[in-house]
Amino acid sequence: MTYAGDLTPQQAWDLLRDDEGAVLVDVRTDGEWRTVGVPDAAQLGGRAAFVEWTTAAGPNPRFLEELAEAGVERGRPVVFLCRSGVRSVAAAQAATSAGYGPAYNVLQGFEGDAGPDGQRGHSGWRADGLPWRSL
Repeated sequence: MTYAGDLTPQQAWDLLRDDEGAVLVDVRTDGEWRTVGVPDAAQLGGRAAFVEWTTAAGPNPRFLEELAEAGVERGRPVVFLCRSGVRSVAAAQAATSAGYGPAYNVLQGFEGDAGPDGQRGHSGWRADGLPWRSL
């Protein structure tokens, strides 16, 4: 089963802002959250969850359980975000198969792909000027 589709970071923010039932799920690792920062969902009433798709040990076998534990409910729009928009596709697909959603992927993720200088951060959530904060 396929997920609902891809959104630009701005489209994701607009959906989250305009639909009080929508929730943002950041599927990066704890290390990424701590070193790079996280989306700031304060303006969204805190409707964000942090559930690792992969852990230091590999794929997170409890991903779907942790979604439920984080308060993500079936039938609500779920916007998945990772570093560059790859892991979040897999998370959106798994969530859709488990009855969550509609589930969306954020294109370019939080940091985007590496630019010509070899560094990330030229595209994505943070580069688009959307709310974020350090942990």
